[in-house]
Amino acid sequence: MAIGSQQWLEAVSEDPLDPDRPICDPHHHLWDHPGSRYLLDELRADLESGHRVVSTVFVECSSMYRKDASQALQPLGETEFVNGIAAMSASGHYGEARVCSGIVGYADLTLGHEVGVVLDHHLRLSERFKGIRHAVGWDRSPAIRNSHTNPSERLLSDERFLKGFSELNKRGLSFDAWLYHPQLKELIALADRFEDTTIILDHFGGPLGIGPYADQRSAIFTAWKQDIQKLSKRTNVVAKLGGLVMPINGFGFHKKDRPATSDELVAATGDYYRYMLDAFGPDRCMFESNFPVDKQSCSYHVLWNAFKKMVIDGSESDKNSLFHDTAVRTYRLS
Repeated sequence: MAIGSQQWLEAVSEDPLDPDRPICDPHHHLWDHPGSRYLLDELRADLESGHRVVSTVFVECSSMYRKDASQALQPLGETEFVNGIAAMSASGHYGEARVCSGIVGYADLTLGHEVGVVLDHHLRLSERFKGIRHAVGWDRSPAIRNSHTNPSERLLSDERFLKGFSELNKRGLSFDAWLYHPQLKELIALADRFEDTTIILDHFGGPLGIGPYADQRSAIFTAWKQDIQKLSKRTNVVAKLGGLVMPINGFGFHKKDRPATSDELVAATGDYYRYMLDAFGPDRCMFESNFPVDKQSCSYHVLWNAFKKMVIDGSESDKNSLFHDTAVRTYRLS
């Protein structure tokens, strides 16, 4: 059976743990690519697979860009598209979850101060628009695929980028940071320069485990911990806990005959979660699915079981923060 297919995913099924706990999933995508469709129906199937997801946040993925607009304004199409999906969900005809209650779109920060015009267009299109992600994942190794925005090296310190970044806080917008672990020091410098802008660290800061980083897990984990500890001291940074079983992370679940179980996920990745929770604390952490990307390794209900197992001994207050409250507060969801 095809890896990542529904048949493959159904090879592992688990009863949902703590099924009544409200969840805000603060990181998922929507797209319609040849051979890969993940729109409202597919998302609902995951959201309704056993856990009580009450709201979600969409994060940009270059979906439904305007074909006939200028390059700077093409990403407005994604906000229009997602806001339509959110409106469908808000009607109440598509289940309990309020899908895309928050929208994290894209605007090219290398436009400098001129990006403010693009941000204002996004805000006019939807009251759900909460921030942007300008992915900066870059590595010199050809074995590592750089981010879909085609970033240059050290983009986080580029003067044009920094001028664009300064436009976010003027509008109360946050920044989702998607990068790779060797770039964490650059993110620390960015957080220091813009102390009043909320920065959300996606996917643990992208610890790599393929190409030149294969078979170096212990050394990478040690270096990653040092940078995460420093980053956690920047109080304007909040962390998303998830997105750690993509192929680039090197755990290899996507190569196996069946998807991962929740116990296997905990065993493989638990050290990262425990360290992040110790460094940032539950009030600055939120669990995320990163679906359908992480669907290459496990199913949605199994992933949330893994999250719940990781904090099974935590207090109710901590669990409320991790599964719902931190996300709702960070993204200013109604």
